[in-house]
Amino acid sequence: MSDKSKEKKNAENGAETKTAPKEPAAEEKAEKAAEAASEKTEDVKEEPKEEKAPEEAKAEPTEEEKLRAENAELRDKYLRLLAEFDNFRKRSAKERQEIYPEATANAVEAFLPLADNFERAAMAETADEKYKAGVMMIYDQLSKAFQKLGVEEINRVGEVFDPALENAVSQVSDENLGENTVAQVYQKGYKLGNKVIRHAMVAVAN
Repeated sequence: MSDKSKEKKNAENGAETKTAPKEPAAEEKAEKAAEAASEKTEDVKEEPKEEKAPEEAKAEPTEEEKLRAENAELRDKYLRLLAEFDNFRKRSAKERQEIYPEATANAVEAFLPLADNFERAAMAETADEKYKAGVMMIYDQLSKAFQKLGVEEINRVGEVFDPALENAVSQVSDENLGENTVAQVYQKGYKLGNKVIRHAMVAVAN
């Protein structure tokens, strides 16, 4: 082969080597792909899921536990019943306290005309001393019965007139008495505690 032919062949081979770059090996590509995949998986970390423990089976209560529960229930019922009874007792006592004065006042009020008549009879002039003594004895017994019941007379001569206790039926002038003072009692009044059974009928001075 001539020198020119060799040069031409060498030039063609050199052109081929320049136009066709060398490709990386297949193993190199696989390693790079594996590295990239591992980097991505490191960035995204999955949180471990908590698994719920299975519910423990409830143990059957023992005979002692059953008896204790029954005893606690009975004790609770007993305490509730005791509290209800105590409330009932207090309520009944309060009702009795409220009813008793009212009932007593109504009963005494029915006897007041009788007391008035005995008082008039005792004040009447009579020659029969035994008769007068008998009237006074009965009137005294009636007064003591009123006292046992807690009934008091309203007889406030010389004291300042009180409309809560007395009814003024007339007015008089008396220099010996102060202004708005009870001068005379025409009919006695009666009260039971703070409850007025009957107002006194009085004359008021000045």
